[in-house]
This record gives sequence, C-alpha cells and structure tokens, in this order.
Amino acid sequence: MGNEIKGNNQNLGEDDKDLESEAIKKERAEYLDGWQRARAELINYKKDESKRFDEFRKISNVIIVRDLINVLDSFDLALEALEKDGKAEKGLYLIRAQFEDVLKSYGLEKIIISIGNLFDPLIQEAIAEVESDELSGTIIEEVEKGYALYGKVIRPSKVKISK
Repeated sequence: MGNEIKGNNQNLGEDDKDLESEAIKKERAEYLDGWQRARAELINYKKDESKRFDEFRKISNVIIVRDLINVLDSFDLALEALEKDGKAEKGLYLIRAQFEDVLKSYGLEKIIISIGNLFDPLIQEAIAEVESDELSGTIIEEVEKGYALYGKVIRPSKVKISK
C-alpha cells in the first residue's frame, strides 16, 4: 500500500494551515483577554472589599467613641471643679491629654468654635437665643464641645446664639 495515512497537518494545504494557525491565535487571544479581564475584576473586588471593611471599622468605632466623649466631658468638669477649689494636679491634665490623644488616634477631631462667627447648623446645635448687640445668628457662647469622627459630625457643638 503506497498510500499511508499521515498526520492531519500533512493532508492540509498551505491555505488550510494558515487558517488553522489564525484560528488558534484568535482563540488564544480570546482566552488571554478573558483571563486578564477576570484578573482585573478580582483586583477591583479586593480593593472594594478593603474599602468596605475600612468603612465598617470606622462606623463601629462611632458607638464607643461617643461613650468615651462623655467620659472626656466628665473629666473636664472634674478639672474645672478642682480649679475652683484649689490647684489641680499636673498629672490630671497629663492623663486628660493622653486620653484625648488616644481618641484622636481613632479619628476623633474636636470641632473648633469661634465666638463671634455665624451659626452653622451642619456642625452646631443652637440651644438658646440670647439678646445681644451682635448680628442675629452670631455665636455668643459654646456650651458643649462638638466632635467629628473621620470628618463626620457625631456630636454637634452646642452653642448660644444672638437674637
């Protein structure tokens, strides 16, 4: 038998080999493109999950930080009472500063209020209106300090404003 069966490629003509080669290259490019797209989606998913986790961590801190702000307020009241009766010990001021630094490390920021500025309802709560020569809505007195956690107000400053 002079006709032997040889591999498929040997039976194909030159044009058929080129077509098969092009089809393989096209299929390879599709697989590579799909793999690269899946990889990019996975990277984006990991980034999004990391951001969500950070947001969850920040939100979960709000509750405990709010409670600790009340302790900080009580500390300030105690220091004021000690100063009225006599000299407060330097150690108490150091403890208070250390306590405030710990809260700052968790993202707590004190809202700074300037007497004489106009009332801002986004960061302040007006608890009283007082007759004054100042322009209506001007801050006359800060009654309670306000705080923000990671830039979000968790307790507005309580102020008295002019009438």
